[in-house]
Amino acid sequence: MKVIDSWNTTLDLIREWTENIISGLGVNGTALHIFSLVVLILLTALIAWLSYYICRVAIVPLVQKLTQHTANKWDDIILGLPVLKSACQILPAIVVWTFLPMVFHKSDIVRELIARATAIYITVMTIRLCFVFISQLKSLDTGKRTSTQQYILSFLGLLRIAVAFIGGIVIIALAIGKNPLSLLAGLGAASAVIMLVFKDTIEGLVAGVRLTSADMLHVGDWITVSSVGANGIVTEMSLTTVKVRNFDNTIVTVSPKTLVSGSFQNWKGMQGSTGRRVNRKIYIDFRSIHFTNEDKTETNIGRYRKAVEKYLKDNPLVNPKMTLMVRQQEATQCGLPIEVYFFLKEKTWIPYEHQLAAVMEHIYCMAADYDLKIYEQYPEQ
Repeated sequence: MKVIDSWNTTLDLIREWTENIISGLGVNGTALHIFSLVVLILLTALIAWLSYYICRVAIVPLVQKLTQHTANKWDDIILGLPVLKSACQILPAIVVWTFLPMVFHKSDIVRELIARATAIYITVMTIRLCFVFISQLKSLDTGKRTSTQQYILSFLGLLRIAVAFIGGIVIIALAIGKNPLSLLAGLGAASAVIMLVFKDTIEGLVAGVRLTSADMLHVGDWITVSSVGANGIVTEMSLTTVKVRNFDNTIVTVSPKTLVSGSFQNWKGMQGSTGRRVNRKIYIDFRSIHFTNEDKTETNIGRYRKAVEKYLKDNPLVNPKMTLMVRQQEATQCGLPIEVYFFLKEKTWIPYEHQLAAVMEHIYCMAADYDLKIYEQYPEQ
């Protein structure tokens, strides 16, 4: 209180000093009031401009030099140029708001209106400063996110929404001349309506928190979401959207709610493993199956199955340390299925497909060496 009283006394002294100077020039009456008002307005504008100029030209470069000389990277981002420039834009409005009692001491209505407008401007610019600060925090992301980093980034998205909501309440309260706390208390009665209107948004936020807190998804993961036609790399995640760049370079935006309530395939486990799975079936025509010895203890299909298994074990493209199996499955009307199950060492999509094709082509050709025919259904004439 002593500081405020001292400041108000200083403002009164400046006003009286200004009026005395103008009065000494022979200006009296109404003209004295008008000239004093103009001079005080110009003086306030000059001080506001000087405060911005000093902040922008002197303080900002000084802070940047201090942060550049530290070994830490975070201070270069948190106290970066966008944040400092946004902070400088608030300072002149604070100067104007502080000097209003001195300038409009005889016009309570005008002072109140300008004070509200100035307070609204300060609030808007403070919200903008918070947004810039949050954006700077997001730039700390290295691209290789841990679950903790992803959770923090998602929290920053929620914080951005909270800042916008609280800022909106404060702006409305300033505009109508109400206490922001009483306005927030009044909103409590309308919470049911708010929940109904923003039902989808709230559910999306909850799903986004679940998605990140449960470590289900990260930027850089390859996912497949059949329901929305997504099959590619996750490029961006927030509490409300997940962006996937498909392999044809199209971008699919998926709601976290869709991922949590439905199902999606994350290929992260495959990408981090030592091989990529192959599971194919070869259908053998029953009419080509026969014994290969006189005592009828061996068939050509059995020899073929063992030969395929040996081929896969000896193939340098196949990872022999992972599951490798060639087995016979239940007979079907399309022939006898021989299932090959193994893992290729190559995991990248295009080389993987080329190697898979080469291996399977060899397995198909091996069938003829054992007098086996691969089942083929001819179209009806």
